[in-house]
Amino acid sequence: MLEMPPLQFADVNGIRMGYYDAGPKTDAPPLVLCHGWPEIAFSWRHQIKALAEAGIRVIAPDQRGYGATSRPEAVEDYDLEHLTGDLVGLLDHLKIDKAIFVGHDWGGFVVWQMPLRHPARVAGVVGINTPHTDRAPADPIELFRKRFGDKMYIVQFNESQEPDRIFGGRVEQLFDAFMKKPVPQKATAPAEAPTAGVGAAPKTNLAFPQMVAAYDAKFDPRAPILSAEEKQVFVDTFTKTGFTGGINWYRNMTRNWERSAGLDHTVRVPSLMIMAENDAVLPPSAADGMEKIVPDLEKYLVRDSGHWTQQEKPEEVSAKLIEWRRRRFG
Repeated sequence: MLEMPPLQFADVNGIRMGYYDAGPKTDAPPLVLCHGWPEIAFSWRHQIKALAEAGIRVIAPDQRGYGATSRPEAVEDYDLEHLTGDLVGLLDHLKIDKAIFVGHDWGGFVVWQMPLRHPARVAGVVGINTPHTDRAPADPIELFRKRFGDKMYIVQFNESQEPDRIFGGRVEQLFDAFMKKPVPQKATAPAEAPTAGVGAAPKTNLAFPQMVAAYDAKFDPRAPILSAEEKQVFVDTFTKTGFTGGINWYRNMTRNWERSAGLDHTVRVPSLMIMAENDAVLPPSAADGMEKIVPDLEKYLVRDSGHWTQQEKPEEVSAKLIEWRRRRFG
């Protein structure tokens, strides 16, 4: 399933953004689908097709640093002010007043920020795996270091360019290692309190650069999520672009934390939280208590899915998006 609508371009917020637009132009509010790391708009191929066929307008950008979109040099150009500003710029370009923002993984962090920073442009928010949390009590990087140690991937991303080099030299290996269904879970120990938006247990191995460097697909019993052709789209894209643009999002976590000090973190639009039962990094427990700062919240659990929910369980995710959009917005 490789068909995508034609790639279009918009000059927004100082960058050139590649995006896909499908479904009837008259439909409002449209859904804007925001991918995570290391993904691109192609990650939403199943939802783009299903939503458009259901008569819903859907827009999916390659976000700043990814795919067909510009990759500025400066690390500060990847903070949340820029990332949310890009989406506002895309709405302006398309002459759209308000949209429902749907985000998975890092895209989830971005879409939960939209109603805080640009409330007039947001009709609703859907987080997939990524919960909305209040501002962390301390610098997130230091919290990660304390909880997971120096080898935790986000800590590594903030210390050096070495992860960029490791991943850049092993693009296919990375997608082989990452884009797999999780091993079926046994009943696990009680969930531990999430830290700064990442709910993994401290014993989880989050040394992703070293994991990818040592990975050998021959010894991996897990089932792939992507067909050979689908994997090739990711491999070709990241071979061309490298990983630094996406990793720079993580390099702004301290800056984002510092600059959000005065921000009211309450989300005041209709919201949906789609959780994946077997996501080790963003488990359903990470969304516990969200109702306190997202008063109009509905939660939905996708069973038997790992982290790549919209690609692992595409029909279920698409069906839920369509059902919720129709029920809440007509």
